[in-house]
Amino acid sequence: MTNGSSHAVPATGAHRVVVIVDENSNPFELGCATEVFGLRRPEIGRDLYDFRLCSPEPRTLMRDGFFTLAGVDGLEAADTADTLVVPNRPDVEVPRRPAVLDAVRRAHARGARLIGLCSGAFTLAEAGVLDGRRATAHWQWADSFRARFPRVRFEEDVLFVDDGDVLTAAGSAAALDLGLHVVRADHGAEIANSVSRRLVFAAHRDGGQRQFVERPMPDLPDESLGPVLHWAQERLEAPLTVPDLAARAAVSPATLHRRFRAQLGTTPLAWLTGQRLALACRLIEHGESRFEVVARRSGLGTAARLRTLMRRERGITPSAYRSRFGPGAG
Repeated sequence: MTNGSSHAVPATGAHRVVVIVDENSNPFELGCATEVFGLRRPEIGRDLYDFRLCSPEPRTLMRDGFFTLAGVDGLEAADTADTLVVPNRPDVEVPRRPAVLDAVRRAHARGARLIGLCSGAFTLAEAGVLDGRRATAHWQWADSFRARFPRVRFEEDVLFVDDGDVLTAAGSAAALDLGLHVVRADHGAEIANSVSRRLVFAAHRDGGQRQFVERPMPDLPDESLGPVLHWAQERLEAPLTVPDLAARAAVSPATLHRRFRAQLGTTPLAWLTGQRLALACRLIEHGESRFEVVARRSGLGTAARLRTLMRRERGITPSAYRSRFGPGAG
């Protein structure tokens, strides 16, 4: 496998994203970073990033020896990164080589943005750049991470954490969530939506959404919530309540609550509120500037409730969200 950057001509002065690949790195997260940051974007009309892969060795054996990566830049390329994606691997107990940790520290010291995908949070923590900071990783390593790095404010069961210049994502697909979040912050919502469409992936899953931890399958697969969810999503502007959802599903509210817990890991009310807030965000992204209209059309009722929920769930005001993700942002 050769460096994908050799096949692209980045725009002059483009933000440079460099991914460090080290021995036994996971191919999936490497693929996610390449898909989000490294591909050419003819549908947009320009490349979003100047993308590079680098490694401490000329040949890098990837996870479980599936393949060997060669033909990429040397580790010195990390010193040119505006955003540095650090390596991850399944064996989190094996320390990173000092040269990699030094590269991470240098990048942090000069103000580069750092991204850890899945177990990449361990690399950042080993480098000492997460002390006193918020971070996450895959739920299965939560106890190990807390024990080894007690000075890090570890947040369990979230998809990703944006702590300013240091960002971390939980396992596997959450790498795509964080990547798209970064594209939204850098280039605006419309560009991020275009990238997500090419990926055939959800345009926006908030970082605070729960990781999909192991749960038993429902006893009755034919009791899927799919039909009632689809029905509700088409009627978010209406004054829907949990009893309305239960009536549509032809079950009691208590039964509906149990099914939501079993199948989605949340409550009907929390799901309904989340869907309405997501719709409100889309309305703002597409140019609706009147927050009273946004609140009404999304079923949230009032602009005051919209502001309260945006602050609580997104950590941002509607006005600030419009500035970051509305038309013309980025």
